[in-house]
Amino acid sequence: MSAEEQAPTASEYIVHHLTHWQNKPQTEIVDFTVFNIDSLFFSILIGVIGCLLLWKAARNATSGVPGRFQAAVEILVEMVEGEAKGIVHNAKSRKLVAPLALTIFVWIFLLNAMDLLPLDLLPQLWALIYGATGHDVSHAYLRSVPTADLSVTMGMSVSVLVICLVYNVKNKGIGGWAHELVSAPFGTSKNPIFALILGVINLAMQLIEFVAKTVSHGMRLFGNMYAGELVFMLIALLGGAWAFSFQPASLMLLLLHVVAGWSWAVFHILIITLQAFVFMMLALVYIGQAHDSH
Repeated sequence: MSAEEQAPTASEYIVHHLTHWQNKPQTEIVDFTVFNIDSLFFSILIGVIGCLLLWKAARNATSGVPGRFQAAVEILVEMVEGEAKGIVHNAKSRKLVAPLALTIFVWIFLLNAMDLLPLDLLPQLWALIYGATGHDVSHAYLRSVPTADLSVTMGMSVSVLVICLVYNVKNKGIGGWAHELVSAPFGTSKNPIFALILGVINLAMQLIEFVAKTVSHGMRLFGNMYAGELVFMLIALLGGAWAFSFQPASLMLLLLHVVAGWSWAVFHILIITLQAFVFMMLALVYIGQAHDSH
């Protein structure tokens, strides 16, 4: 059989790269018994690495002239602390919120940075391991960018929602927050009938706001990283088209593959940083809103 017959088509290549390593096949759109093992593995691994990096910076910190790594971490910490101070005005809450924001930024940045690795590097290594254990290599699925997984980004945004709900109850009390839910944003009325109507409308608006903020928070990060991953796949297909043709005219594909890959990788550095910053800032804004009274 020729190499052309054995090689996957472009659509098969993309579908394979977009398929997760799961504990069992997913048969429904929403199935909480299905786990994306690759997303969990890389999220935990990168989270541990991020904690170790920050711990190392704190452990080796000196009061004299800082090194480059210490200076970078200090700049990052000061930036996050400044943003937290400008949004969350409760000094006691900032003792938790500021480190949380720093963790969010570093963790998401490192997760996004997995997209800068060669597209087939980790999947091919996993295919070798998977095949060596006697399994079918064609079913060796692995996605190494957890933020391109909707379940991961939505899990993060739901976690931020839970924190906001906790601070709402903590700062305003259950009674105060319940009153805010039925009195904002349109206020209330001394007339019992109008007060009931306004209360239902206000509650509906509050619930819609919570849901909309949470969904958009997770979808924004997922959409950008998923799109970036697709672009890298399309660029990789240019190199594959050149490799399987070996025609003089196909050298343009190789040149386009190299130039597009380098350009997109450089631009993607800005994207992964910006998306981590945006997610962190929105988390701070939502938590800050939980401290404000209407």
